[in-house]
Amino acid sequence: MRSSAFRRVLSAALLGGYALITPLEALACTRFVFLGDNGNVVTARSMDWRYEIGTNLYVLPRGMERSGEAGPNSLKWTSRYGSVVATGYDVSTTDGANEAGLVANVLWLAEAGYPEFKAGSKPGLTIAAWAQYALDNFATVAEAVADFEKEPFTIVTDNVPGQNRLTTLHLSLSDASGDSAIIEYIDGKQIIHHGRQYQVMTNSPVYDQQLALASYWKGIGGTVMLPGTNRAADRFTRASFYANAIPKSGEPNSLLASVFGVIRNVSVPLGIATPDEPEISSTRWRTVFDHKRQLYFFESAMTPNTFWVDLKKIDFAAGSGKVMRLDLGENQVHTFSGDSTAYFEEAKPFKFQGL
Repeated sequence: MRSSAFRRVLSAALLGGYALITPLEALACTRFVFLGDNGNVVTARSMDWRYEIGTNLYVLPRGMERSGEAGPNSLKWTSRYGSVVATGYDVSTTDGANEAGLVANVLWLAEAGYPEFKAGSKPGLTIAAWAQYALDNFATVAEAVADFEKEPFTIVTDNVPGQNRLTTLHLSLSDASGDSAIIEYIDGKQIIHHGRQYQVMTNSPVYDQQLALASYWKGIGGTVMLPGTNRAADRFTRASFYANAIPKSGEPNSLLASVFGVIRNVSVPLGIATPDEPEISSTRWRTVFDHKRQLYFFESAMTPNTFWVDLKKIDFAAGSGKVMRLDLGENQVHTFSGDSTAYFEEAKPFKFQGL
């Protein structure tokens, strides 16, 4: 018994230790999709970032003219769907949901490598608008994947605002049916994982290796032992277990409470940041989207309350809908409570960072 248990723990340590040798990261988030009974689908994510990330919430209506912000050879499109988004530095869409129930989240991936953008390349799309492109154009994950598989654009990246290093991200999509997709660029090649089984995404290592680690821990069983550190592979394992261990049926607010419990479980306490391990970063905020009720919840680590935006109450029409902004303040310290849809104020659209 003792020998068997020791071997299991040793194997776990060796596998979990893979995270020690992966490239360092600074944005270490977690995203998971809860698949409940009776069409209850909820997507949750945490935003872990060492620095103040300058997040505000925006309402973006249909009919907005977009540019890929990559110079003369930029992708152009007009938004077909309205959305509510959370920005990063007010120059990018980091998270959001559209009126059709599609959710997009971008998370850090140190191993990401994008195609070269050069003469003759397909039109450029700034990585800052990658999530927004999906929210603007598609109602479902399947629609988005069908488009992405054609590779109609070249992702173009630039330095993180205020830092001397490139932004390297991967994208997750989920919809009201519970369908999911994870899109990565590795060594310049696009890789898409598409299906309801892809419920969880964190950071390093690349997604295929995350799945292998999760498969190992699934064999042990989460009620026996779960890895408890803040590393991406450990957060992936915990989120994978709890996302399927919480009740699948019940009153909507009860299910929502369970989902919040999971995303808080994989969050990092404010003030935790290891100088030589920047992948261990404080959770700045969390979002939860109830696809069935079209409620977008936001929870800042700096405020005592969770509040929500009701997409059903928003005018997204191209003619009458307006760009609206909810000012969350520096470090997202402004406090809101309950349904805060009415607190948005008309504003100018933010400009996506590009070349």
